[in-house]
Amino acid sequence: MRSIPVLSDLTAESLADFLRALPSVDAVGLEARAADLGTRSIKTSSKSWAIDTIIKLIDLTTLEGADTPGKVRTLVSKALVPDARDLTTPRVAAVCVYGDMVAIAVEALGDMHGDPDQGKVSVAAVATAFPSGRSSLAIKIADTQEAVAAGADEIDMVIDRGAFLAGDWWTVFQQIVAVKEACRRADGTHAHLKVILETGELVTYDNVRKASWLAMLAGGDFIKTSTGKVAPAATLPVTLLMLEAVRDWYAATGQRIGVKPAGGIKTTKDAIKYLVVVAETVGEEWLVPHLFRFGASSLLNDVLLQRQKLASGHYSSADYVTLD
Repeated sequence: MRSIPVLSDLTAESLADFLRALPSVDAVGLEARAADLGTRSIKTSSKSWAIDTIIKLIDLTTLEGADTPGKVRTLVSKALVPDARDLTTPRVAAVCVYGDMVAIAVEALGDMHGDPDQGKVSVAAVATAFPSGRSSLAIKIADTQEAVAAGADEIDMVIDRGAFLAGDWWTVFQQIVAVKEACRRADGTHAHLKVILETGELVTYDNVRKASWLAMLAGGDFIKTSTGKVAPAATLPVTLLMLEAVRDWYAATGQRIGVKPAGGIKTTKDAIKYLVVVAETVGEEWLVPHLFRFGASSLLNDVLLQRQKLASGHYSSADYVTLD
């Protein structure tokens, strides 16, 4: 791996030179590796740990035009108490909502609003004209600042895929830098920035690799696969590729960057495959909320049913988990 350029030293030319010099992705090898990891099973004795880990890593999400304050409060209630019949069930990492719902989520969380690594629940807000990313930079910055001012701990921004695909990597880079600065709070701390690549629109693995490195160079704290609004969303090969990027970034800089697959992960069986890929690629130390998340709305219900099965020996009806 070449030396990593310093953010303050980058120019449009040096950024382009760095991204073009990244090695091409061996698509056959990547997909074979992902498929092999996806077939690995875990011991029955480890399944309980895996299920609880998945719950702790979920960003419980509602991102619909019909979202109401009541729906967000219900989502928060489920985030805090995923299974009212078993209070040993861990909380999720965060609730993810539109920016105008951040204050509602913060209020509903009350004293439990905080760091998921400390057992509390964060509030993530999608911003920057989610999901299209098609607005002016001024609007993207205002969108981010409003969410942070309302109490968002994390900002999930979308990159300008049109600019990226047109080869205007410098514009994408500058926008991420500007949004990162808009995440700054009055006390000098920052809301964590998750950069959504929308990999389903990037078309090639080479583009995913370039976008991953671009986002890290620009200061992203997480790289995220998808908005969940475009198919395909998260896939195992794409997530593996992004994990390899953060692994190489860590080896070069000593800085750990998070990864968030989002969209389409609906079952415990599928989520466990992602845990295996994480453990085998970057190590189990990444299986904590500040380094790995699942963006999901329906995954939690399946995980809760599987957890109940382990405890009782039989499957509960889906009626035993809430729809929201």
